[in-house]
Amino acid sequence: MDPGMATGGGGSIPDVHSNTDSSNKTLLKSQALYKYVLDTSVLPHEADCMRELRLVTDKHEWGFMQSSPDEAQLLRMLLKLTGARNTLEVGVFTGYSLLATALALPDDGKVIAFDVSREYYDIGRPFIEKAGVAHKVDFREGPALDGLDALLADEANVGAFDFAFVDADKPNYVKYHEQLLRLVRVGGSIVYDNTLWAGTVALPPETPMNDLDRRFSAAIRDLNVRLSKDERVEVCQLAIADGITICRRLV
Repeated sequence: MDPGMATGGGGSIPDVHSNTDSSNKTLLKSQALYKYVLDTSVLPHEADCMRELRLVTDKHEWGFMQSSPDEAQLLRMLLKLTGARNTLEVGVFTGYSLLATALALPDDGKVIAFDVSREYYDIGRPFIEKAGVAHKVDFREGPALDGLDALLADEANVGAFDFAFVDADKPNYVKYHEQLLRLVRVGGSIVYDNTLWAGTVALPPETPMNDLDRRFSAAIRDLNVRLSKDERVEVCQLAIADGITICRRLV
């Protein structure tokens, strides 16, 4: 998620993610089952530097915005399966998913990461340095739409990236998609986070929600329909964490 999500909810209805941290960020109906998955297959393989950053971020006022450990595990697997070397990340927060990416990339790999706040990134930067992967990270402060446009201004960047992960302002996801389809190569992957928005995308229109959740849920529903109809990508949507959609570029 992006820091902008934590403000402007409005009204007396709490945000749908208000009681979420890295131990319960799941759409599974059984918390015991989710704990089983984490304890059996995820946390035993979580690098110490990632666990330390995750626990520090859990204590942050907006800690619910970080990716879950099972989501980070999926990202690492996807990066390794696809042999990704040059990647993009839109939305960083404290850098838990960014660290997962940097650890999964080969030593000469690179991830260009965009976020409007260096303050939050600086929380995670010491853990990235401790892990010995800081040389793989190119953090760029500022709006991602502008940053991606700057990359596109150089023809050498068109189709130059293997993978992109998007976890930022939901109303701009559709715009990011058009930019990333030019930056990510044919056969490469674009992964979108929060594409089920705590399950609100399937709720009746009259369901009470605060202004932020209603706006973001509508943006995600629009994105999901567009991605499903987009013949330029092959889509796989997963009920992991808050919903993840993997797009493989076809043309």
